[in-house]
Amino acid sequence: MIKLLIADHHPIIRKGLELLFSASSNIQIVASVDDGEAIIDFVKKNPVDIILTEIDLPKLNGLTVLRILKNDFPEIKTIIFSGQPEEVYAINSIKAGASGYISKTVNIITINEAILKVNDGGTYLSDEISKQLKLGKRVNKTGSYYKKLSTRETEVLKLLCVGKKNKEVAKELNVNEKTISTYKARLMRKLKVTNLVDLVNQAKVAEL
Repeated sequence: MIKLLIADHHPIIRKGLELLFSASSNIQIVASVDDGEAIIDFVKKNPVDIILTEIDLPKLNGLTVLRILKNDFPEIKTIIFSGQPEEVYAINSIKAGASGYISKTVNIITINEAILKVNDGGTYLSDEISKQLKLGKRVNKTGSYYKKLSTRETEVLKLLCVGKKNKEVAKELNVNEKTISTYKARLMRKLKVTNLVDLVNQAKVAEL
C-alpha cells in the first residue's frame, strides 16, 4: 500500500483527494496538511512514500519544501499537483527534487497513474512537457526565459510574486537579505525587466 501525504491550502482540494482515494486498493492517504511546515513536521514522525503537494503553500512554499525533502528525506518521493503553468514551473520542480508535476486540470485517472509511475521509480510529466524536453525547446518566448532560471531563482521569484519583501523572502529561505537582492537583480536581468513591478508582471503574464 502506497502511503500518500496530501498538502494543499484549499480545504476542498484536500477533501476531494481524500474522497478520491478512499476506496483505493493500493493508495492510502495517511494525512492531509495545509502548509509547508506541516509537511516537514509530519514526515519527521510518520512513514510516507509519496507527497502530493501544491507549489503555493503558506509558511514554506513547495519549492523550498522540495529542497528540504531532497536533503533530509531523500527516500520520500514528491509530486507537484498545481494550478501553476507547467512551462514555467514543471522543469524547475523536477530540478528541485520532485518526481512528477501534474496540472490541476487533469482527470482522476491521470492522478492515479502519476502516483503509481512515481512509486515505481519513474518521473511523471505531461506528454506536452515531455515532448518539449526531447525537442529542447519551449512553446513560447516567455517559457524560454524561465528555462534559464535556477531552482533557487524560481523560488525567489515565486515568493516575490505573492508580495513578500526581501526580508521576508530571506527569512523563509534562511539566507541573508543581501543575497535576495542579488537574486532579484539576476532575475531582472534574465527576464529582461528593470524593476520589481515589471518582474512580477512578467511572471503573471507567463502564468496566463
